[in-house]
Amino acid sequence: MPNVLTSQTILDGERLAIIKVTGLVDTAETGVVKVDVSTLNPQGALPCTGCKLNKIWYQLHGCEVELQWAAATPLMIVALPQNNSYFMDYSEFGGIPNNAGAGKTGDITFTTRDVSAGDTYSIVMEVIKTYG
Repeated sequence: MPNVLTSQTILDGERLAIIKVTGLVDTAETGVVKVDVSTLNPQGALPCTGCKLNKIWYQLHGCEVELQWAAATPLMIVALPQNNSYFMDYSEFGGIPNNAGAGKTGDITFTTRDVSAGDTYSIVMEVIKTYG
């Protein structure tokens, strides 16, 4: 069975975006864009060019999910462990900024690991939008 992936933008405001992604996976994903900043609403004439990861709610069954900053060499933001559910809050220090190097796009990608048929994930990300 092919992977069944969904994405839902819950909020796309001037400062914050909240995006929910789900997957019913049989095969691994590698570098799949889940937060595409070019599709987020602009602030007036300024397009959204990046984001900071502020909060994550997640439930994983089976697979591990690695969140990465998209760049020429993708940079891991955080690895979410298998068979786990949790809430991570980075807002106390303003979120995790994108420190990827050359070729960074501002997007967040997922790579799944240790995938078996029927593994699932549900991840909600709150990001602080950046412009310029």
